[in-house]
Amino acid sequence: MDLQQFFPYRLAVLAEAVSRAIADVYGERFDLTRDEWRVLAALAGGPMKTGDVIAHTTLDKMQVSRAVTRLEAHGLIEREQVASDRRARVLRLTPAGRALFRRIAPLARAREAFLLDALDADERRVLDRAIDKLRERARLLAQTG
Repeated sequence: MDLQQFFPYRLAVLAEAVSRAIADVYGERFDLTRDEWRVLAALAGGPMKTGDVIAHTTLDKMQVSRAVTRLEAHGLIEREQVASDRRARVLRLTPAGRALFRRIAPLARAREAFLLDALDADERRVLDRAIDKLRERARLLAQTG
């Protein structure tokens, strides 16, 4: 097997390259890690339980826990206990967190646009469909073991 031609490897290399290109925006300028940015971006859509943040970001429990601890220490998010479940916490952005997200999001979107400008409209539609189909196949494989 030629690793350089192995689809999962090529996809991982692409994902890492794209992630690094976007990370320059929030890492250097705003001192956020990739995990912190993902949690911040997830919560920009509204408050979530910690478990939902884990599912939404594809980060594991420990990664989310570390990111939440640091974001909370910097006053960017807050945790609130769920009345019906004393173990569960709802996370939400503070006004400072929302302001930071509003500063970073356009910069991240500009990098995304630059990357996607390499594709014409038809290629983008094909890419979107291909990603959806491959994600579904991966889900099926995971279910069957």
